[in-house]
Amino acid sequence: MRILAVSDVPAKRYYEFYQPGSLDGFDLILACGDLRRAYLEFLVTMARCPVVYVRGNHDDEYLNAPPEGCVCAEDRLIVVGGVRILGLGGSYRYREGECMYTEAQMRRRVLRLWPSIKRHKGFDILLTHAPARGLNDFDTLSHRGFECFRTLLDKYRPRYFVHGHIHRTYAYNIPQRSQYGGTTVINAFEYCEIEL
Repeated sequence: MRILAVSDVPAKRYYEFYQPGSLDGFDLILACGDLRRAYLEFLVTMARCPVVYVRGNHDDEYLNAPPEGCVCAEDRLIVVGGVRILGLGGSYRYREGECMYTEAQMRRRVLRLWPSIKRHKGFDILLTHAPARGLNDFDTLSHRGFECFRTLLDKYRPRYFVHGHIHRTYAYNIPQRSQYGGTTVINAFEYCEIEL
């Protein structure tokens, strides 16, 4: 399965400089948040595959006007083409907003998903906006990762953990791909292509 992961800023290659057919080779598009509704609707219109998304900390408007034609994985475990995707959007709470959570709030969201995770015998991809604590995150509240994401990675060892929120333009040494145990961690800032 060929996957395009996107987050935070539109990928010029697949939007501003889009060439007809350039999205044809993908089987799935994963959107990790903080992307304009129009961009996701463009992707789902031009691609011949599903667009699955979670909300970012700047996506409060999605609550009333979600991107049309796209699949929201927020607080759900969904299966697309046999791939189990667990979706948990939003960031660490650093101000008021609908899509920001404390560690305790995110932990409660995860706990509500345990029955679904058990029923599906785990998941293949953890799809989030924020990173996990200690994996590509910063110490500032606005870019802190969640400890409970590391707990999920430790317990279920998914093949991929795909997140956004940490712009790779923030510093020269922010990796796009890294490893955590048997899980490949993908920072999907702008875009990243994945073979599953």
